[in-house]
Amino acid sequence: MSKDFAKKPDLLPGERLDDLQRDGLCLIQNPSWFCFGIDAVLLSHFAETKEGDLCLDLGTGNGIVPTLLYGRNPGGRFRGLEIQEDVADMARRSVEWNDIGHAVEILTGDIREACQIFPKASFDVVTSNPPYMTESHGLVGDQNHKAIARHEIMCKLEDLIREATGLLKPGGHFFMVHRPFRLAEIFDLMRKYKLEPKRMRLVCPYVDKEPNLVLVEGVRGGRARLKVEAPLIVYQEGGQYTEEIRKIYYE
Repeated sequence: MSKDFAKKPDLLPGERLDDLQRDGLCLIQNPSWFCFGIDAVLLSHFAETKEGDLCLDLGTGNGIVPTLLYGRNPGGRFRGLEIQEDVADMARRSVEWNDIGHAVEILTGDIREACQIFPKASFDVVTSNPPYMTESHGLVGDQNHKAIARHEIMCKLEDLIREATGLLKPGGHFFMVHRPFRLAEIFDLMRKYKLEPKRMRLVCPYVDKEPNLVLVEGVRGGRARLKVEAPLIVYQEGGQYTEEIRKIYYE
């Protein structure tokens, strides 16, 4: 049953409470900062966790990925690391509102120092929905919440992959969503840090359009063998979600 929206948590100016339509889970968001999109939903579906796994989401933002992962696997243990204290505070209040603090914890910290914040080789799974654009792609402007979420201002792709690999147990799994135009760089960096690409799925807005997202799984110390899954199509003719996307959203 969904939460009673008449009994809202302490919302700050500009915030709203969104029902995730999954086991009564809700999320506090501030539209003027940055709201989660389909990429976070697809990542949480693509990532595989088992009961008892210790999982870390790097650059967790408002905590959407660990919250959705908990919804799929209440027996897991989830952490989220976010560099912006006000965003991390918003995520913590969502955790408190959902009463899932026994399984989900949000910490404030820099991805570039993640291996100093957490013990090395301590996580079974690491996930990330990082900024897609380098500072040279488009106009960054002020270093506000949206710019930090979209551009590599606080963290480069190499920082993310280096720290993720260091935090994973041998054989641990890394899951990331990114843009296809950076696939060559992604694979080069993963192999540089001994994080073997094992599974990839391209995401296309329509069946006749080129992909605009890619989901990637890597294994620390894994053997070389990459499985390329059939593309995931988001919209069918008429602009409605495909059956697979509807199942992902409402599973």
